[in-house]
Order: sequence, then C-alpha cells, then structure tokens
Amino acid sequence: MSNYPEHMVAPMRDELVQVGFQQLLTPTQVDAALQKSGTTLLVVNSVCGCAAAGARPGVAEALRSQDLRFDHLVTVFAGMEKEATAQAREYFEGAMPTSPQAAIIQDGQLVHLMQRQDFLGHSPEEIAATLRDAYRRTIAAS
Repeated sequence: MSNYPEHMVAPMRDELVQVGFQQLLTPTQVDAALQKSGTTLLVVNSVCGCAAAGARPGVAEALRSQDLRFDHLVTVFAGMEKEATAQAREYFEGAMPTSPQAAIIQDGQLVHLMQRQDFLGHSPEEIAATLRDAYRRTIAAS
C-alpha cells in the first residue's frame, strides 16, 4: 500500500523516466538491476521538497555531462513501492534510510551514497557537481 495517490507522484516519476531511468517496482526487480555488472546509478525518489528542488533536477543535470557513463539508471520511489525501496537500501551498507538518496553501484557494490543532507539546501548545479565528482573519484579513477 502506498502513502500517496499515484496521480500525485506520476509527474515526479516522469522526471527521472524522461532522462532514462527505469522504475523498479519490486524487490526482485531491484536485485536483478543492482546485481548487473557495470556501473549503476540508483535514485531513491521522493515527494519531499529537496527531491523536487534539488535531487531530480540535479541528477538530470549531472547526466548531461559527457564524462558520466552509467551502464544502468534505475529508481525506486520511497513511500510508494516500500518493499522495493527497502530492498534497494539493503545495498547501502547500513546507512540510515533517507529520502532522497542517490547511489553509485559498481558491479553490485556500493561505491558512493548521497543522503538527504547532500541534497537539502543545495542547488541542482551543486548536486550535479557533487555527483560528477563522486563518479570521477570512484569510477573514472578505477
């Protein structure tokens, strides 16, 4: 059971789908996606203001960068697909669950996690820069 009416969250889902994200709706889909080889960007989407003002536009901005090359872009929606979201967070190695979150996963292993405090009060440009820097440090450098 979800907390929010689907018609309310549909535009929030679409913001990520339009830039290439696949929605993961079940724990099985989460495991299949996050255990793929390659580099995955997983976004835990949310209805909160920092997701709307920063996370979604910041992630979209980061993906416009030519030097970010994710093999897979996937998302779960906190407060909607609760079991899928809980399963995704199992990959976050004991980090506190926050919304939103953005995780860089390499070959099934977490290499970087952005938490709510990394989005709250930050502009989309700052969030994009943080995500690009994390990618460069963890993926491009390897």
